[in-house]
Amino acid sequence: MVAKIQKKISESATARWFVLGLVAFTMLCGYFITDMMAPLQDLLQSPVNLGGLGWSGDEYGTFTSAYGWFNVFLLMLIFGGMILDRMGVRFTGLMAAGIMVLGVAIKWFGVSHDFGGATVRLFGSDWGYPLLVASFGFALFGVGIEIAGITVSKIIVKWFKGKEMALAMGLEMACARIGTGLAIGVTPLLCKAFGGSISMPVLMGLLLLCIGFLSFMVFVVMDRRLDAERAEEETEAEEPFRFSDIFSIIRIKGFWYIAILCVLFYSAVFPFLKYAPSLMINKFGISQELSGLVPSILPFGTILLTPFFGNLYDRKGHGAGIMLIGAVMLVFIHAMFSIPGLDYWIIALVLMILLGIAFSLVPSAMWPSVPKIIPENKLGTAYALIFWIQNWGLMGVPYLIGKVLDKYCITGFVDGKPAYDYTLPMLIFTCFGILSIVFALLLRREDAIKHYGLQLPNIKK
Repeated sequence: MVAKIQKKISESATARWFVLGLVAFTMLCGYFITDMMAPLQDLLQSPVNLGGLGWSGDEYGTFTSAYGWFNVFLLMLIFGGMILDRMGVRFTGLMAAGIMVLGVAIKWFGVSHDFGGATVRLFGSDWGYPLLVASFGFALFGVGIEIAGITVSKIIVKWFKGKEMALAMGLEMACARIGTGLAIGVTPLLCKAFGGSISMPVLMGLLLLCIGFLSFMVFVVMDRRLDAERAEEETEAEEPFRFSDIFSIIRIKGFWYIAILCVLFYSAVFPFLKYAPSLMINKFGISQELSGLVPSILPFGTILLTPFFGNLYDRKGHGAGIMLIGAVMLVFIHAMFSIPGLDYWIIALVLMILLGIAFSLVPSAMWPSVPKIIPENKLGTAYALIFWIQNWGLMGVPYLIGKVLDKYCITGFVDGKPAYDYTLPMLIFTCFGILSIVFALLLRREDAIKHYGLQLPNIKK
């Protein structure tokens, strides 16, 4: 393989797939951190004298929402996209990976120290220092992982344009979902192996992320060689990005349809995964140690399906139709989860498999569709704007669900921990799915008018 890479990189299929493996592994490590606290919700809400942190459902929702604080309110994602278009994928990717490592280190410090039970009053409420420090670290990590996400998207466009772009994006997302699946399924077992420790799984995640950082450094070397080869070729220079180009992006109706579809769809999936282990405990009677196994089926189910649908889009097209089918499935699944009497674990298993299919359909077509709407020199900023809009959902929806659970859904207490009825939260997720259908239809209509080519194959023959 090394011999093949040493040939002209711009023409080497082996080189571009090896590059994909490097950056995909970095994202796998990142998404392991993103979702690792979800199966620990029950333990986080346990009293301190029982090994937990004594958080309420509201406080857990606050911590989860911290992921988007800096991205949303400080516009860090948009700045990250502008940096990406000006400085390139190597600088931006290394910056993002470094921010991720720093954020996780702070998060680990927060959950591994009790600070003597001290609190501080912020925004009209009392914050325990573990919650405050861990949330700050998670917010900083959120900046890094989101900027890394848009950077990897542009890397794939750079290395795979006119080739297997949707397949490559599908494989990258599949690797990211491996990280999510490992986090949800393995973290409770790691926690139990270390005597109920919350901090040790976080520390192990930090070490894994450091390996992901080294993986990206190998990519940097290969990408530098690619640019050197392309500089030798007599090609017309690409028009550089200008700040004013933001306004040209936001004037594109298709951009808004795909951005709103993105935030609605992801708001019905990622926040759901944050609460899915608790749903398994409270509705389906699954133990805390095994509560992450059924939800972990969702990300693992996408490993094969996302590349499959991406390859289908590359070769056959029908991107807008693929997104619509995924949105319809989303409505059905969450509506079924909301029915009170359906509380058998086999039903949860089947619905989670179906959700994995839906989660494979939409992203496999959505992200490769963006370069068909936005010029390549503006892609970094365009992806950043979409991710910024997405972060409103990733920040606001977990916070909303935490508030709803504590105010309307507590049915009693077991060992000092609240028991929840998840009917209302599942109905909220169902509504997001319904709105996703609406915007998928609008995007399909806009494609028919503007001829973006969303229904056309990506591979040029």
